Amino acid sequence: MNNTFNSKRFGLLFKKTLLEKPMQMFGFTGLIFLFILIVYYIVKTFVNFQVAQNISFLWGLVGGDFILASFMFNYFSSTANGSSYLTLPVSNFEKWLCAVLIAGILYPLIFMVFFRIMDAGFIAAYHNSLDPNGPFYKIRYDAVYLLSFNDRMPRIIYPMFLVSSGMMLIGSLYFNKVALVKTALAVCVLFFAIYGLNYLFARLLFSHIDDAFPFQHVAILVGKEVGSVELPKSVHDPVWYFLNYGLPVILWGVAFIRLREKEF
Repeated sequence: MNNTFNSKRFGLLFKKTLLEKPMQMFGFTGLIFLFILIVYYIVKTFVNFQVAQNISFLWGLVGGDFILASFMFNYFSSTANGSSYLTLPVSNFEKWLCAVLIAGILYPLIFMVFFRIMDAGFIAAYHNSLDPNGPFYKIRYDAVYLLSFNDRMPRIIYPMFLVSSGMMLIGSLYFNKVALVKTALAVCVLFFAIYGLNYLFARLLFSHIDDAFPFQHVAILVGKEVGSVELPKSVHDPVWYFLNYGLPVILWGVAFIRLREKEF
């Protein structure tokens, strides 16, 4: 029998992971979907459909998967559960692959199906509420449409989802207790530290800074106007490819390495 991967052995592990903690896997997923439904309804009611689509897609995919990923390796909150998990007759690769399949593939697919149904339902209700004889019927009808998963905003969100879930997998292996909270705090501290350093560095180079987002742009006030200084293409492209493709691969790879080395 292959010590690295065996399909039957992996299938049993996958089934065990899904069914041994149904409230965590399915209950929290249901709560996440309910929360996103409420967020979508509130934002589209008080702001507009486009903002509601973007916010609910961001929170549902990135935030929802961040929470779900915290359950993948949360066996180490107690010595008994951790020891039992470490001694399972499966390879570390299969354990890691199980987490990748659930957090990296299964949840995103299920969420996107849910989002499409939710989005289509709200938009259909809006279109049906319009008066077809009204003077602005065509304009109002065409102004609200389904969010394409290939639009600019979703394409920005996909790498964020991979990075955040990779960080959570690593955090759940480094923090035995309340890994979700500790990892979330660590991510926030890291983000604000990078943002703060980037802003201070930008202040050394430019005056009248309006905004400075790491690896993206520096917004400068020129009188009453705002100008933007961006990275040159020769620098921007390698940075962009690293953040979108290289960093997720590194984080998920580190999670595998940490799982192999995991001890109490």
